[in-house]
Amino acid sequence: MADKCIACGREVTNDEAGMTKKLINRGTTRYYCMDCLAKYFEVPVKNLYDKLEEFREAGCTLFAPKTK
Repeated sequence: MADKCIACGREVTNDEAGMTKKLINRGTTRYYCMDCLAKYFEVPVKNLYDKLEEFREAGCTLFAPKTK
């Protein structure tokens, strides 16, 4: 993925893009990195990663399944 965070300009990962879509708007094409997404929602970054794993385990298609 070559998209950049709309707040800080850092390149975002597929998981960061997925979290932006899940938490803000599934149709968005503008993404946040996890640090900026945490600031946006005023939560610790760890909370977002924990939530990401919950979404992944629930089968959300915005996130690739965890490889073993």
